[in-house]
Amino acid sequence: MAFALMLVLEGMMPFLAPKVWRQTFQRMIAMNDGQLRFVGLASMLGGVVLLMMFG
Repeated sequence: MAFALMLVLEGMMPFLAPKVWRQTFQRMIAMNDGQLRFVGLASMLGGVVLLMMFG
């Protein structure tokens, strides 16, 4: 169920705003490894906080 929800949420951005989604990925490609790791860490921590709040 969680994986299915993730797929729905991940698919919303390219469906609703493909130009913005493409520009976001172009910016991410330009980031160095440290910046990408920070984005990944922030995303994981945000997910953990949401799980703790609603789980």
